[in-house]
Amino acid sequence: MITFPIRLRLTAWYFAILAVVLSAFGISAYLEMRHSVHRTVDEELQIRAEGVRQLIEHTIRRGGEDDLHEELREHTELRQGGALLQVSDEQGNWAYRSPVMTDYGVPRPATIPKRAVDYLKSSVPLRIWSEQISVAGHSYVIQTAFEMDDFYAALDDFALLLAISIPVLLLCAAAGGYWISTRALAPVDQITQTARTISAQNLSSRLVVPSTGDELQRLSETLNGMLERLEAAFKKITQFTADASHELRTPVAVMRTRAELSLRKARSADEYRDVIAEVLAELEKTSGLIEQLMFLARADSGSETLDFHDTNLAEVLREACHQGSALAEAKQIAFQEQISGDSVWIQGDPGSLRRLFLILIDNAVKYTPTNGQVEVSLHRNNGYAVAEVRDTGIGIAEADLPNVFERFYRADKARSRESGGVGLGLSIGRWITEVHAGTIEVHSFPGRGSIFQVRLPIPKNGS
Repeated sequence: MITFPIRLRLTAWYFAILAVVLSAFGISAYLEMRHSVHRTVDEELQIRAEGVRQLIEHTIRRGGEDDLHEELREHTELRQGGALLQVSDEQGNWAYRSPVMTDYGVPRPATIPKRAVDYLKSSVPLRIWSEQISVAGHSYVIQTAFEMDDFYAALDDFALLLAISIPVLLLCAAAGGYWISTRALAPVDQITQTARTISAQNLSSRLVVPSTGDELQRLSETLNGMLERLEAAFKKITQFTADASHELRTPVAVMRTRAELSLRKARSADEYRDVIAEVLAELEKTSGLIEQLMFLARADSGSETLDFHDTNLAEVLREACHQGSALAEAKQIAFQEQISGDSVWIQGDPGSLRRLFLILIDNAVKYTPTNGQVEVSLHRNNGYAVAEVRDTGIGIAEADLPNVFERFYRADKARSRESGGVGLGLSIGRWITEVHAGTIEVHSFPGRGSIFQVRLPIPKNGS
């Protein structure tokens, strides 16, 4: 299917609409002009017929029918243009018939029409008004006529003028419309050319926004907004890929180095077992990293689906605390939970919520030194379930707080992978919270600890 440029389509639509409008105007103007001519001529014919009627009445009352012919002849000769007249009696005999009407051969009507009619059988088109009158017991038919050749010639000239001028006007309008559409779409061409130059290497480029306040300005602003989002997404993908490659390269290098060292010379079974155990530990960490990366990839693509149903948040948090207390005990950290026996029902996925709380508890334990304290609590507040994880750890610097939920971000750069993780847990936790229509916040005081607060909405019918 052939697709024409938008300027041609706009011009074609403009041409078609204007053609319809001008054609309708031309036809209506022609018909109105013709109707106006007929109305003017008909009024004149009726005035003449009325004069003839008065003359017939006066003549018959004064002297009878004998003088009627002579009176009508003198009347038609005295009136300018009055020669087109004929009068017949009830037997169809001509009481008077002007020579011109005789030459044109206008017949007496069988029935009297209610309006003037055209008579086109003569050499000159006539407009005839017929009227029947009754005087002194006698019936007469008066017919007055008007020669229409000059009027119809003027109408033909007017129709010819319309037939010539309308196509000329349409062609001029189409050319003007094409020129206007070309000028109007010139900024669109500029936007197109600029957009073609933007690629992955220069996503920071932006379109020039015209200060016109019209659709082109809104289009440019919308495209610039889209480019900003694409640039941000591209940077995130690039950073994510680089960070993931870095995090995966380290354990692979460690495993390869240890395997190569173990093969350089013969070793005992215990030594080989130690190497395999070290490689297995790295593999377990790497598997965990890959699982987290896959989870985030599914979350970004929208393919990670959760099973939402009525969930007792208090019970889920208790289960997470049960696992978290073991982590705290291994590090000699005091672990407290403040969860009342009341149920807190929300719409959620128990597995993902348990994972969220374990991430927060695990982070608190990792960054809290021995003999520190971790406290987990749950309470209601204005229609929300508020879960808090407090610790007395090293805290987070104020400059790092806005970024702690970003992927691969570690506030404590000095921490090793073994003690600090890879920086994906809080990103996963934020996604789980947002999917549950909740919010997650962090408040921290360097050297004094951190507070992670999760707010999840409680349905109105929740207990």
